[in-house]
Amino acid sequence: MGIAEIQAYAYLIGSVIAVVVLYSYIVYLYKSEKSGEKDYEKFGKLALDDHIDSTPLVKRDLSNQHEKKEK
Repeated sequence: MGIAEIQAYAYLIGSVIAVVVLYSYIVYLYKSEKSGEKDYEKFGKLALDDHIDSTPLVKRDLSNQHEKKEK
């Protein structure tokens, strides 16, 4: 078994791992959008409507963040 054969197996294994990671990420994005957890279409429009006076996309509870910093 030469170095070329080892390289070919490593390339094949690396490609399979990359495909599995990519497809699992795509499935994660699809499921989170379908369940209503996140709305990626809203985030996609951010590039078109990026002004200083635009309304924030996600409302955050600032009082909870300040409590975490004080601890």
